[in-house]
Amino acid sequence: MKVSIIIAVYKDITALNLIIEALKTQTYKNFEVIVAEDNDSREMKEYVTSIKGLDVKHTFQEDAGVRKSRSQNNGILKSSGEYLIFLDGDIIPYSTFVEGHAALAQRGRVLAGRRVNLNAQLTKKFREGALKPYTLEKYYFFLGFGLMFDRNARFEQGVHIDPNSLIYKSFMAGRKRNTSLIGCNFSCFRDDMIAINGFDESYGESSLPDDMDLDWRFRAYGLTLHSCKNVANTFHLFHKKQNNPTSKEQWARFNKNKEEKKYVCEQGLRQHNV
Repeated sequence: MKVSIIIAVYKDITALNLIIEALKTQTYKNFEVIVAEDNDSREMKEYVTSIKGLDVKHTFQEDAGVRKSRSQNNGILKSSGEYLIFLDGDIIPYSTFVEGHAALAQRGRVLAGRRVNLNAQLTKKFREGALKPYTLEKYYFFLGFGLMFDRNARFEQGVHIDPNSLIYKSFMAGRKRNTSLIGCNFSCFRDDMIAINGFDESYGESSLPDDMDLDWRFRAYGLTLHSCKNVANTFHLFHKKQNNPTSKEQWARFNKNKEEKKYVCEQGLRQHNV
């Protein structure tokens, strides 16, 4: 199965380089990378062109405020894989990340992953090149030990469990793990995303379309959300919280769409071209 990994980015080439280097170590090899840029910068074009050893595509658009949903739709339209994995530009995958998503992928299912929230110290080491993602993954219990005492870090999300292992099959595979979708780490079949017309671009800078809106729309379409916690692991780089407020009007429209089960958005993939 060919996988398309769509990475939503904006200006942060250092973080993107960490993701790219992590993708070069993947145990699952049949994938392409799509850098979905919410901007149109010369620096990003030059960086993407310089990437070697991976099948990489680049989409971009005018920088006209936060239009992440539109840039992600650009990435979907450019993709050629039958299965899509979505990453944010500050989310660093484990070497088993793609393999984990692919192993749990099933028709009728959307996979919802999670992340370990790194502290400022580990993030600085990553950004300065003093620590490699694979090294932290391999020696997680030693190098990430301090995260265990930080409630916001979610240390347990960094413990990797092989989906083919006896532990997973005995204790996790048959267990119903209710979960919600977060936009920084999830996956689905491409034709399911096309069926609901992709991300809803009408919410603008609101954070609604990235997770909450997709969550209910996938469910209303008839899909189930399945957890891939501890199977498709990621690290989240530390940064100051970004505030993308949702207006009362947007909340009202969101709730109205849910009530009327309008899971096919009116402003999505079909309303623009790459």
